[in-house]
Amino acid sequence: MPYVLGIDLGRTSTVAALARRQGATWARPEVQRLHGQSAAVPSVLRLAPDGSFTVGEPAGPPDGAENGRTARDFVARVGDDVPLIVGGETCTAQALAAVLVAWVVEQVTTRERARPEAVVLSHPACWGPYRRDLLHRALWEIGLADVTLLPQPITAAEAHAARGFTGATAAVYCLGGTGFEAGLVRRAPHGGFEVLGVPAALEPLGGADFDEALAEHVRDALGRPAAARDRRHGFAPADLLARCARARHDLTVATDTDVALRLPHGPIRVPVSRAEFEELIRPAVRTTVELTAQAIRSAGRTAADLDGILLTGGCARIPLVAELLAARFARPVEVEADPQATSAVGAALAAGHVVAPRPIRPQPRPARDRDARAGRAEAVRRAEAVRRADRAPQRYADDRPEPPPRPPVRVAPLELPSASRLAVLRGRGRGRR
Repeated sequence: MPYVLGIDLGRTSTVAALARRQGATWARPEVQRLHGQSAAVPSVLRLAPDGSFTVGEPAGPPDGAENGRTARDFVARVGDDVPLIVGGETCTAQALAAVLVAWVVEQVTTRERARPEAVVLSHPACWGPYRRDLLHRALWEIGLADVTLLPQPITAAEAHAARGFTGATAAVYCLGGTGFEAGLVRRAPHGGFEVLGVPAALEPLGGADFDEALAEHVRDALGRPAAARDRRHGFAPADLLARCARARHDLTVATDTDVALRLPHGPIRVPVSRAEFEELIRPAVRTTVELTAQAIRSAGRTAADLDGILLTGGCARIPLVAELLAARFARPVEVEADPQATSAVGAALAAGHVVAPRPIRPQPRPARDRDARAGRAEAVRRAEAVRRADRAPQRYADDRPEPPPRPPVRVAPLELPSASRLAVLRGRGRGRR
């Protein structure tokens, strides 16, 4: 059955969704399982001895040889002139990103026994024409010549619109595993959405930092001397972070949970309440809220101009996020059940527009012959507009030809300390507001 494919290329994980043809339109996108029973596959590549790449984290504790053959964080480095060293070989970040995208396309193609009719790739909002062109070239060199690139605020807005969001202007708030972005979108005349102003971004800040803060809380509860002794006797810090990540996920729906650990003298459970966890991360979440306000101001808009705030990213379900956004902007906040897949679903919806565009609103029906000609012309026009979207200048911060327009009121830039992300979470950094 014909289908189109949407891929969200994330810094820490990648998600895909496909939409199958259903008569003259497309069915609701289906999120694909790429990593066992999980829809998200880690954005990690491992170079095998035969020169091929495999996707995902290494099984078991990594040794020195494995570390040298594993590439992480390359999505955030697309456009960096300094290459990565993988297995002793130099690799550009965009080449590694293209390998990951090709792997996703191949996985879905094998499962569906057919290639997708169109592929739309959702990328970080802060990418400009330079980074997009680098990735386009890398995709072309690996055999993917017809991939459409769209910034994450647009794909997230597409997904929320399909779920019932009817507003014209919205702020898109994305909080993932290691990065945060916020951007402003509005419905475009040709259909779909377009980015306004300059997206705001903060790296690294995300779920990994929240897990680290929770791990610090657990160590304090156990007593630092005891925690150090436990690590020497086999207490793995990586295991603690994994269990803290599980507790973080539990606290999105529960008010209390436990961080269960197996120590040399026996198992132990450290209770954690949602209130305790939220106090640990509140300074960092407040910083993301202020960055969202900055993105809104960069477009010359205010909170009153918004029809809603749309959330995406794996950490968007943390209740404190919606609470602080609603309190700051007094606008409706919308989040889907699985926000980690929101951008991939929106990318699949956009891919459907590339193949067979659908009108945004009903149009009066003219005579039959004129209707047929007009419908075909409109389909061609909208398809071409979507194809041009990822190549047109979109006023991004990283490669603007001119400085962004200043907001009416001068706002001091947020300055976050680079020495310790945990200090930001605890409110000891200069970036706290």
